[in-house]
Amino acid sequence: MKAVRFHEHGGPDVLKYEDAPKPEIQPNEVLVKVKACALNHLDLWVRSGVRAWKLPMPHIVGSDISGEVAQIGSLVTNTKVGERVLLSPGISCGQCEACWKGLDSACRTFTIFGVMVDGGYAEYVKSPAANVIPIPGDLKFEEAASVPLVFLTAWHMLFGRAKLQPGEDVLVVGAGSGVGIAAMQVAKLVGCRVIATAGTDEKLGKAHALGADEGINHTQQSITEEVSRLTGKRGVDVIVEHVGQAVWEDCFNSLATYGRLVTCGATTGAEGKVNIQALFGRQRTILGSYMGGKGELMDVLKLIGERKLKPVIDSVFPLAEAAEAQKKMESRDFFGKILLRP
Repeated sequence: MKAVRFHEHGGPDVLKYEDAPKPEIQPNEVLVKVKACALNHLDLWVRSGVRAWKLPMPHIVGSDISGEVAQIGSLVTNTKVGERVLLSPGISCGQCEACWKGLDSACRTFTIFGVMVDGGYAEYVKSPAANVIPIPGDLKFEEAASVPLVFLTAWHMLFGRAKLQPGEDVLVVGAGSGVGIAAMQVAKLVGCRVIATAGTDEKLGKAHALGADEGINHTQQSITEEVSRLTGKRGVDVIVEHVGQAVWEDCFNSLATYGRLVTCGATTGAEGKVNIQALFGRQRTILGSYMGGKGELMDVLKLIGERKLKPVIDSVFPLAEAAEAQKKMESRDFFGKILLRP
């Protein structure tokens, strides 16, 4: 098969479109012919190298995958050859206490497609049968691949961690990102007021079209000052954050009393200061969030299939142009998901 692999860590230039062995499946696995694979910032980090992850080389990234079932193992009963499917991105053992509780990402063997196992930058990918899900409704392959990681992450952040309630004020940082686009829609669906931040007025216009009530251009305006103005100095109840160091203090200072800041990333740096007196004095909460469980993904997919939530696509590249697609992601000049199509 054709695949995009890297043999060493580095910049986009290490990505090579080349021949690779077609995966061989075990009795409890499924072989999927990839029709679309969405990019995530995770792809860039894995390509660049993460000290804690010793990857088998050469390696194939790509966590958000849709396609058709090409082959099933002898023990597989939940799908059939030719079915249109997407893959739940998180892989866990399914047998430990965390998995039984639906806390997939707390499983000690937890990984994600494209991290410790090969992902979707290829013509074929193999998957545990438990991760194979029929594509809901009338979604196209590109739409289906745009959903799993970002919508699951946003759902888990808002409900699993921040315990979002209808009518609350929610600040979504980075409205043009996949997680931002998902979080805005989910918060609006349950009747919250959404304040979105973005780096351009064009992105804020698109955020308003998706339901954002207010917008903050963080290159021209202070997040803290604008949140204070928009909320009558009260602050927001929940902040969805994945940018990290560059906005950390602004976000913390924008929280209302009893406000919850939930974060799933640190694209601009991992260090952040916290005023401990403001933390306990105003009874604020800082929460970490990482992926989510398959049950949460099924909740999301029901709403996606009913078109109550919708994936947003920025652009689609041929698989052979994966390096160019990643360069576009690095440029931050996009709104929605960037996809590859074999």
